[in-house]
Amino acid sequence: MRRRAAEYRRPVRRRFSYWIWALFGLFSIAGLVLLVVHHNQHEDRVEQPVLERNTGLDQVAHESLNFTEEILSARSFSRQLAEQMTLAKAYVIIAKEHNNLHLAWELSSNIRNCQLLLSKAAMRGEPVTLEEAEPIIKSLSYLIFRAEDAHYDIATTVMTMKSHIQALEERANAATVQSTVFGQLAAEALPKSLHCLNVKLTADWLRKPSLQELADEKRNSPRLMDNNLYHFCIFSDNVLATSVVVNSTVSNADHPKQLVFHIVTNGINYGTMQAWFLSNDFKGSTIEVQNVEEFSWFNASYAPIVKQLLSADSQAYYIGGYQDNVAPKLRSPKYQSLLNHLRFYIPEIYPQLEKVVFLDDDVVVQKDLTPLFSLDLHGNVNGAVETCLEAFHRYYKYLNFSNTIISSKFDPQACGWAFGMNVFDLIAWKKADVTARYHYWQEQNADGTLWRVGTLPPGLLTFYGLTEPLDRRWHVLGLGYDLNIDNRLIESAAVVHFNGFMKPWLKLAIERYRPLWERYVNRSHPYLQDCVTS
Repeated sequence: MRRRAAEYRRPVRRRFSYWIWALFGLFSIAGLVLLVVHHNQHEDRVEQPVLERNTGLDQVAHESLNFTEEILSARSFSRQLAEQMTLAKAYVIIAKEHNNLHLAWELSSNIRNCQLLLSKAAMRGEPVTLEEAEPIIKSLSYLIFRAEDAHYDIATTVMTMKSHIQALEERANAATVQSTVFGQLAAEALPKSLHCLNVKLTADWLRKPSLQELADEKRNSPRLMDNNLYHFCIFSDNVLATSVVVNSTVSNADHPKQLVFHIVTNGINYGTMQAWFLSNDFKGSTIEVQNVEEFSWFNASYAPIVKQLLSADSQAYYIGGYQDNVAPKLRSPKYQSLLNHLRFYIPEIYPQLEKVVFLDDDVVVQKDLTPLFSLDLHGNVNGAVETCLEAFHRYYKYLNFSNTIISSKFDPQACGWAFGMNVFDLIAWKKADVTARYHYWQEQNADGTLWRVGTLPPGLLTFYGLTEPLDRRWHVLGLGYDLNIDNRLIESAAVVHFNGFMKPWLKLAIERYRPLWERYVNRSHPYLQDCVTS
C-alpha cells in the first residue's frame, strides 16, 4: 500500500527542494505538531467522560492515536502529506511572485484539502488511509512538478523566500510593539465607572462635614498602634481596588475585628478613600487612611527616589511621548508614583508597629492571613514567595551584572522573589537599617545604569540576605498576564495577584480570573449601581 502511494510522487529537483525545505519546512512542521499537541491535550481533558457514557466502545477506539507521533513518522501518509503541503506553500508564494495566479490558486486549493484531511484525522484519532491520501498526493505531486517545470531560478527563489520571511518578522515585531503600547494605554486609563465613583465620593467628602469629623476622631484610635492586633498596609490611589483587598481580607479572616488596615493614598484621592471607608463597614475591622503629601519627612533631601523622580530627566522620560528605543512597560506612570516607593519607608510611617503584612492593590485574599504574623522569619526582615521556578526570575534578569558594583556583591543566579504580599519584621528592619541600604542603592543608580525602573530591582538589592522564603501557596502571581495558571494552584492560594496589564477592573482583564476579584465588589452600593448603569 505504501509503495502504491509513492508512485504518485513525481521526481523533484533535490537541490531546490532542499532550499525550500530549509526555509519553510521547520516552521510548518513545528506549527502542525503544536496544533496536534494542543488537540491531543484537549482530547486528554474531554475523552474520559465521553467514554464513561459509552462503555460499549472498543478498547482500540479508547486508546486514541497519538497524532504527534503519526505526523513525525517517516512511514505515515500524514508525514508525506505534511511535507508536500510545505513544499506547495513555498510554490504558492513563488507562483504569485511570477504572476502565475492560476497555479497559485490550484496549489492553495489543494493545500486546504490537505489541511482538512489532516484535521479530520486528528479529530477522529485515526491515521490517514491510502484511499484518503492518494488523490491529494497525486494532485499535489502534479502541481509541484508543474511549478518546477516553470524553471524558476533557485537563487532568486531563495532570496524571495528570505525577503518574505524578513518582512513577516518585521510585521510581527511591529505588531508586538503596537500591542504592548495599546495594552499599556488601556492599563493606564481609568474606567468611566471608576471615575464616576471617585467623583461621587469626593463630592460626599467635601459637602459632608460629619465625614471629616469622623475621620479626625478615628485618627487617634489606640488600635492603630496596638501590636496585639494584625496590621496590614496598602499604598494605592484606586479606591475600588483597595476596597476589594480589604473586603477579601476580612471576609476570609477568622477574627476580622482584630485586623487593622493602614491605607496611604495621594492628595487627589484622599477624600475619595476617606468617604468610602468611613461610609462602609468591613466586618468591624479598623481602617486608617493617610495622605502621602502630608508626610513632611518624605522629601528630596531625605529620600533619593523623590529627588530622582522630580528631576527634569525623569519628568521627560515618564511624561514624554513613547520612544522606539524604550519598552512601553518601562514607561508606566506607576513607576513615577511616590506611593509605589513607600514600601521602603514602612518603619518611618508606622514607627510603633513591630510586624506588618504589605499588600498590593491588585491582589485578592482567599485565606486567613493572620498565621503570617506567627511565622518565624529566622531573623530576616522580609518574608516573600520566591519566583525562580523559571530562569528569567533570577537576579541577572533584573540587574546589570556588567557593572562591577553589582557583580562584586551579588550572585547572578540568586533567586528572585515577589512584592505584593510580604511580611515585614519592622524590629529586624530597624536593626539592619534597611531603609539606609535602600537609599545607598538608589544613589548608586542615579544614572539608571544598575537597573531600569521599578521597585523590585532595588528591593532585590536592599533585602539581599534578609529575605525568608515562604510557601508558594501564600502568594500566586500572574493573573494579570498568564492565561494558563493551574486551577488547583489558584484554589490553594492564600493570595492571588493580578500583576500585569490585565487588571481585573479593566475591560481587558482575563475573563477566566475576573470572578475571583468581582465577588468582593459591593455591587449593591447605590453609587456603584448608578455609575455602572450610567
